[in-house]
Amino acid sequence: MLSKLQALFESLTPSDKVVLYAFPLFATAILLELVVNFLQARNLYHGKDSVASIVMGLGSLVVNLIMKAAAFFAYTFLYTHFRIFELDSVWWVWLILFFADDLSFYWHHRLSHEVRILWAAHVNHHSSTNLNYSTALRQSWTELFHKYFFWLWLPIVGFQPWMILTMMSFSLIFQFLQHTKLVGKLGPLEWVFNTPSAHRVHHASNVRYMDKNHAGMLIIWDRLFGTYQEELEVDEPIYGITNNIDTYNPVKIATHEYSAIWHDLKQMPTFTDKIRLLINPPGWSPNGPNQTARFLQKQLHLEEQRTGVIKPSHKDAEKAPKPQSETIAA
Repeated sequence: MLSKLQALFESLTPSDKVVLYAFPLFATAILLELVVNFLQARNLYHGKDSVASIVMGLGSLVVNLIMKAAAFFAYTFLYTHFRIFELDSVWWVWLILFFADDLSFYWHHRLSHEVRILWAAHVNHHSSTNLNYSTALRQSWTELFHKYFFWLWLPIVGFQPWMILTMMSFSLIFQFLQHTKLVGKLGPLEWVFNTPSAHRVHHASNVRYMDKNHAGMLIIWDRLFGTYQEELEVDEPIYGITNNIDTYNPVKIATHEYSAIWHDLKQMPTFTDKIRLLINPPGWSPNGPNQTARFLQKQLHLEEQRTGVIKPSHKDAEKAPKPQSETIAA
């Protein structure tokens, strides 16, 4: 039995081994967070929600076995026949790959928020109204069918396929660690790296925070491309999506946005509008109220400029107890 397990381990790709080695880290992080949650009565975890997240993660793991193999073959084909350079496994190549992988992730992640048909695959990761390490495991089942396309340019440049997939695995581990409310701001690191504070913003459904901080490992891309938003004390992140689905059923979590898209497509008067619905941001409508993140944020900005006050920007802020507000400096 032991020899069979050893043989199975040896058959794994380097990227799979990286994730396998990380499992004890994932388990330890969740355990420590649970202990702190219990000792401080933080109410960070809800049993059914965490179980749903873990089931989503297991389903994603199964789908990814197939899609990662397909990606490896595609990258190998491109590397073999179309590579521009021949980049060996040396430190400076890994350093360049670190930045190239992270830039690829940024655009994959950003477009997964800004294109509705891609959002349908990604939204399940945001559907929990909690933020904890189990939320990090709430991974998509369908996003994996298109995710790897965003890295197709790397084997053409000359990065070896196994190196690309291994770097993606390291990025996944790093991102797992950002899903917590227990770590505050990290000083100068906030300027360069994705941090728990930056990622809390990303998971929030507050208008101010929608479609912000798409970073994988480096927050520099958000700062460079105009999608960075600092976490503000006056606007505490409220987690979930703008219309929470209130279900722990993994199948519904994975497919609810596809159902919503199908419903909306049937309301579109023309074929052109149907296409526009699929490729425009969530909240877009040809004749209804504009509910896209960018439009709502523009309205929020104008209101705050008019009143000179920064207030909570969540849709239910009016129902909540009144928090402190901040005055905008002149």
